[in-house]
Amino acid sequence: MRPRPPVQGRGILSGTGLIITGLTATLVALIFPLWSYADRSGTAADVLNAESVSTQYGPLSALDREFVTKVRLAGLWELPAGQQAQQKGTTQAVRTAGQHLVEGHTFLDERVRDVASQLGLALPDEPNDQQKGWLATLNAAQGVEYDREFANILRLAHGKVFSVVAQVRASTRNSLVRTLADDANTTVLDHIKILEATGYVDFDALAQDMAAGSTPPLTNSPAPPAFTTAPTPAVPVTPSYSLPPPATSPAPREP
Repeated sequence: MRPRPPVQGRGILSGTGLIITGLTATLVALIFPLWSYADRSGTAADVLNAESVSTQYGPLSALDREFVTKVRLAGLWELPAGQQAQQKGTTQAVRTAGQHLVEGHTFLDERVRDVASQLGLALPDEPNDQQKGWLATLNAAQGVEYDREFANILRLAHGKVFSVVAQVRASTRNSLVRTLADDANTTVLDHIKILEATGYVDFDALAQDMAAGSTPPLTNSPAPPAFTTAPTPAVPVTPSYSLPPPATSPAPREP
């Protein structure tokens, strides 16, 4: 009687093994995207809510608080710079730009103090070190040099805050901050145009400075305490100064 050949063991690559392996791979492929999406969604929510506090007007983020602080800081140095330009400017275009700065930041300063009061935010009462340095430069400049320094320093500062305004307006969930961003956008754009209308803005140098990011970021503004009682509802603010009309074309340069 001839011996029977040994039976080969059925490994994972047998017909049944291949079916099981295929089903397992399909199940993993179906489950992984769901897990991955949930993980990414949770991370996005964590980032959005990081350092946010609840207010009657919607969540107030760290970026919102930084924006409110920057609006206040802008007025603390640009308003006196505008007053100075009305006196020291050697051309009507520079003096007109100074007038726009005074009117625009008087309006914005009223708005930002009202918003900060309703949100429980503390505001600075003096310019930061860089802004003080800019004012010192303008104080020392005379004649055409003053006109040039005024136009370029103020145009650089407005360009930097303009990008912050856009980011806040696009992302904030706080209704008070949103309306403040609308007002800031109108005012800052007007100032950018009127400064360019002086004819002194060096756009090449401006582009290099903007790319270098020469303005240091603010330290994180402290979060206000969460409201435990409903604050006084927001009321429309009637500014003492109306916004200036937008600048439309460069003014002629005087000798």
